[in-house]
Amino acid sequence: MWEYTDEVKDHFLNPRNVGEIEDADGVGEVGSMACGDALRLMLKVDENQRIADVKFQTFGCASAIASSSALTELVKGMTLEEAEKITNDNIAEYLGGLPKEKIHCSVMGQDALKQAILNYRGVREAPAAEGNVVCECFGVTDKQIEDVVKAHDLKTIEDVTDYIKAGGGCGNCHENIQAIIDTVHKREAQPAAAGKKLTNVEKIKRIEETLEREVKPALKKDGGSIELIDVEGDTVYVKLIGTCMNCATSDVTLKHFVEAKLQEFVTPELVVKEVKQ
Repeated sequence: MWEYTDEVKDHFLNPRNVGEIEDADGVGEVGSMACGDALRLMLKVDENQRIADVKFQTFGCASAIASSSALTELVKGMTLEEAEKITNDNIAEYLGGLPKEKIHCSVMGQDALKQAILNYRGVREAPAAEGNVVCECFGVTDKQIEDVVKAHDLKTIEDVTDYIKAGGGCGNCHENIQAIIDTVHKREAQPAAAGKKLTNVEKIKRIEETLEREVKPALKKDGGSIELIDVEGDTVYVKLIGTCMNCATSDVTLKHFVEAKLQEFVTPELVVKEVKQ
C-alpha cells in the first residue's frame, strides 16, 4: 500500500483546473489509455506570453490526477519561459512527494507541458526522442534511459521503471536497461581507472578474452553470438551472429553491452563497430 501525502490526497479528491479550453492556444497530449495513463493539457496564453488559463483531462491513477492538478496550479500565471523550466521534481515537491513507484506520473506532466508549449509555438509534432528504442512496450529509447539515470542517479531497473515506465511491460528489455545503467555508472568512474597504454598484441588478446568470458555467454542465452573481425587503433570491428544479427536492438547491445564490457576490461578508449557482411 502506497503512502500518499495530504497534498496528494487533496489534489486527487479535489482536482483543480479540470476540464477543457475549447479555443486553447497550446495542447499537449502524452501517454495512452492502453498503457494505463494519459494526460491532455490545454493552455491559454495572453498578450504578454503568460499562461492565463490552463486545464487538464487525465486518465490514470490518483497520483496521475494529483500531479496534473499540481502542474496546472504551478504554471498558471507563469510566462512560457518560466513554465519551460518546470520539471517533474517541481511537481513532486509541490505535492510533498510521491511514492517512488509513481514518479512517472510527474514525468508525464512535465512532458505534456513541454508538448503544449511546442504546440503553441507552431511545432505540429514534438521531435522524436533521440536514440534507439529499447522498451518497445512504452517506446522509450536508450538516450532517454541514459539521461534519466544520469539526472537522478538511478541504480536499478525498478528505479528506471518508476521514473519513465521503461521495463514495466513485457520485461524483454531488462537486460539492455541494466546494461545502460552499468554503462553510465562505469563511464563516470572510468577516468581514474585508466591504466597503462597497452601494446596492440596485449589489446587484441584482452579483447578476445573479454568477448569469450563476458560477452558470448550472455549473447548465447538469447541464441546469438559475436565474432571479432579486426582491430584498428581503438576501433573494434565485430560481427553479430545468430539471433543477435537481426535483432531490432542490436545497436543498443553493441553500444551498451559489448562496448561497455570492452571498455571496462580492456581500455576505456575502445569503440565498437558492427560489420554487416
